[in-house]
Amino acid sequence: MKKKIKIIIICVFVLVIIGAALVVLRTILGSKSNEKVFYTANVETYENVIEISGTVAAAQEQTLQALSAGTVTEVLVKAGDKVKKGDIILKLDDSEQIYNLEKHDYNMATKQFSASARELKLMQTERNSILQKVNDRKVIATFDGIIADLKVAVGDSLEAKDKIGTLVNTDYLTAEVEVTETDVAKLSVGQKVIFKFPAYIKGTVEGYVTGWPAIGSVTSRGATVVNVSLRIDNYPDEILPYFSFTGKIEISPTESYVVVSRYAIGYENKEPYVVLAKGEQKKSVKVEPYGREYVKVLEGLEGGEVLLQQTAPKLSGMSRNKNTGMPAAGSKSGGTGMSPAGGFGGGMPSGGMPPSR
Repeated sequence: MKKKIKIIIICVFVLVIIGAALVVLRTILGSKSNEKVFYTANVETYENVIEISGTVAAAQEQTLQALSAGTVTEVLVKAGDKVKKGDIILKLDDSEQIYNLEKHDYNMATKQFSASARELKLMQTERNSILQKVNDRKVIATFDGIIADLKVAVGDSLEAKDKIGTLVNTDYLTAEVEVTETDVAKLSVGQKVIFKFPAYIKGTVEGYVTGWPAIGSVTSRGATVVNVSLRIDNYPDEILPYFSFTGKIEISPTESYVVVSRYAIGYENKEPYVVLAKGEQKKSVKVEPYGREYVKVLEGLEGGEVLLQQTAPKLSGMSRNKNTGMPAAGSKSGGTGMSPAGGFGGGMPSGGMPPSR
């Protein structure tokens, strides 16, 4: 009898312990099921661009050099001066050439009535040749511009092709950049180009595409590229010819949109809605799929809103942040809208589209 009583007491004790454990477990599970999960609506920016780099050049550039050997007799300008097309920059001693021209003119005058028409024509051709030699004793501006540098003085002895300075036209700047063959089809004349110069820290400079040749070239790396011409009409004084830049050709305007986890979206009569964490306000939205875990919010949210979970994740093995609803490391990011490869200023390289787009 005593043995049976002991067994009964032990069984009752075990049942009490099991019951208490079930109550505690139910309480824990209940509290977890009532725990709120939050998701944040993030604004993503997508840039469809082609990355570029290079150096800018002046609109026009003339290397000032002697066309023949001689001694400098006059220097008519200095560095920084503005000149017009046809202005004389310097003169070489031309006494011998002037003498030959005057002597030839004298001979032509004396033979004007006695020489045949053919002979006079030959003499006129010879005069043009002598006159060209006179002109070759001058260095002349071939366009309106500014004397960028000039290193010559009266009395200097020059040889033909000696470089003495540079004339530039800086009304606008130009650049030539390499674009890979796979991106050429995306180009069009007039596309906006954003330049970023290390020498100009106040912001970016805007230009545009002016054209490209109908033939490609192969680089030393074996890549096939096309050299695309760019132009900058308005630029800050800090930017000078031959300054370097990085930048991007804008294939299409930058897009921004709101992305949120699909578990923040509820449906009522097949119409999507969200519930704002603040005040638990219900709000109708319009959405479309954006990958497997997210939706793009077309209407109803502006970005930055904190939302309550409406459906539970069914995927296993994925750790989620309850404050943001974003996947843990190793899964898709929802903050920038850019692929891991990135781009200029966070954009996509070579104008690539997001996988879900």
